[in-house]
Amino acid sequence: MNRIALISEHASPLATLGGKDSGGQNVYVAELAKHLVKKGYVIDIFTRKDSRHQKEVVSWLPGINVIHIKAGPAKDIAKEELFQHMPQFVSQMVSFINSNRIDYTLLHANFWMSGWVACEVKKLLSIPFVITYHALGYVRKQHQKEADKFPECRIDVEKRIALEADYIVAECPQDKSDLINFYQADHEKIVIIPCGFSHEEFFPINKEFARKKLKLPLDEKIILQLGRMVPRKGIDNVIRAAGILKRQHVKTTLLVVGGDSGDLSSSTCPELARLKDISASEEVSSSVIFAGSRGRDLLKFYYSAADIFITTPWYEPFGITPLEAMACGTPVIGANVGGVKYSVADGETGFLVPPHDPLALAGKIKLLIEDDKLLEDMGKNALKRVNTLFTWDKVADLTASMYDAVKKDLCKKVRKVA
Repeated sequence: MNRIALISEHASPLATLGGKDSGGQNVYVAELAKHLVKKGYVIDIFTRKDSRHQKEVVSWLPGINVIHIKAGPAKDIAKEELFQHMPQFVSQMVSFINSNRIDYTLLHANFWMSGWVACEVKKLLSIPFVITYHALGYVRKQHQKEADKFPECRIDVEKRIALEADYIVAECPQDKSDLINFYQADHEKIVIIPCGFSHEEFFPINKEFARKKLKLPLDEKIILQLGRMVPRKGIDNVIRAAGILKRQHVKTTLLVVGGDSGDLSSSTCPELARLKDISASEEVSSSVIFAGSRGRDLLKFYYSAADIFITTPWYEPFGITPLEAMACGTPVIGANVGGVKYSVADGETGFLVPPHDPLALAGKIKLLIEDDKLLEDMGKNALKRVNTLFTWDKVADLTASMYDAVKKDLCKKVRKVA
């Protein structure tokens, strides 16, 4: 039986999305598990117990269990403070595997702390592992500098993981280049496998219908920013671009979806307070809507209601939201960084702009919203591109091929020893 252990220490598939530490990785783990099951795998997802009410084993979906591992207090802990609890995660995970006599084909670690866990479990139980980093500490440090609160050992741990992993998933060409240049990873064991989108969740919806459902203006150009409300996502950059457009007498409504709750307040969300201050200074407060967090069942309506989806992070290992927007037939203007420059075809499905450059962003927004034919063509191109390259079925196929390669390599090693 092909039984795989996905390790995702802080990003559970059961978590509510949109909070400070929940987002793309949660979606990746959940969707990859769902689509691997369709290919005959049995999946156990090991994640940290962050509430005393959580059962140890949750039978989430047919063929998929979520296993809550004790690692530190059973409460929310910022992921920057979790590494100290990973030795307990290892001991509890090994105990669970041994007591239940589970024979895993391999481990698939997600994020660097799960990668460290996989290294230790491999050492103790001789189970091979692959790693999807989702983000690299070296790159993060370059952008976050002193704001990066992860332990200093992170980069050294990531180098160890790159050395000991059987295969490494790079989510885009930039990710592969960074792994080779900054971590001396063996290029022969790096496989490029992007993220995907779900056909069941994201598809085009009539724009007028979507706007009526969301109670949005029917006759205005709406630009959408959707994702976690943290500084590196560059929401301030989009607000400043809106200010430039207003001074150029270009009328737009900026819709910002994301945050820790559906009822955001400046007193409980410092980033919201900062963004509102920027909106006021740019004199666009009346045309910026902060919608707060919204359930995934509503996101397709937001993407479809928008004329343009915008994402201009400082850096982005991959970024799932551009795929979701394109799957709804909405052109994307994205920062020319990381995975965004891989998923967005510049000049075909939208535009790429430098991060931290509201003037360049405003120029591309203006170009698109003043040309309905271009807007329509780019939406069609986006839909075609995402359905060709970025479905979860395709991601699962590539992942299953990598798993098969691990098994073949192990067989070769066994034959050599024999």
